[in-house]
Amino acid sequence: MKQPYGIILAGGQATRMGGGDKALLELGGAPLLSHVIDRLAPQVAGLALNANGDPARFADFGLPVVPDSLQGFLGPLAGVLAGLDWAAEQGADALISVAADTPFFPCDLVPQLLLASEGQAHPLVLAATKGDAQTKSKSRSGLIRHPTFGLWPVALRDDLRAALQDGLKKVVLWTDRHNGREALYPSDGLDPFFNVNTPEDLARAQALV
Repeated sequence: MKQPYGIILAGGQATRMGGGDKALLELGGAPLLSHVIDRLAPQVAGLALNANGDPARFADFGLPVVPDSLQGFLGPLAGVLAGLDWAAEQGADALISVAADTPFFPCDLVPQLLLASEGQAHPLVLAATKGDAQTKSKSRSGLIRHPTFGLWPVALRDDLRAALQDGLKKVVLWTDRHNGREALYPSDGLDPFFNVNTPEDLARAQALV
């Protein structure tokens, strides 16, 4: 498989942060988005940002800004779909998604997702960690899946579009439908998929930086 392209999902409404763009919040002297770009860019063949509204606010980052292609706030799967459509235009076979508010995700995110996809006709893998948390994203094997961090096949983008138009919003319902897999990442000490949802989270991230 060719090296996948990447999409950073920044289309959320940030209600727990009082609205606005979480991606532009400062962390360690740089925007949160800069930390995410620095981790993902070396792992992918090309990179874009999924965000809605005026793209000019992200001009300093030098990335193409891809808005949701479907109307209404349909959650992260709509951002994945927008990324898949963009990746198809680049001639890519697959797409990696990450969340813009998760600055400490693994630097080997992409190699591990690709490794887990070996043998799949359509590479479809979500990042996962072990844990005891009660979550609706827990897989049958007991792993905690992180639905915004995944490997997605461009070939299934029209299937995903149809599912979203039919009202589907939950990522794992669609990935389970297509026999999606999980790639397990260690989470000893720090959850590598810790994300900034609240002002308290941002303070914690500052301490970690």
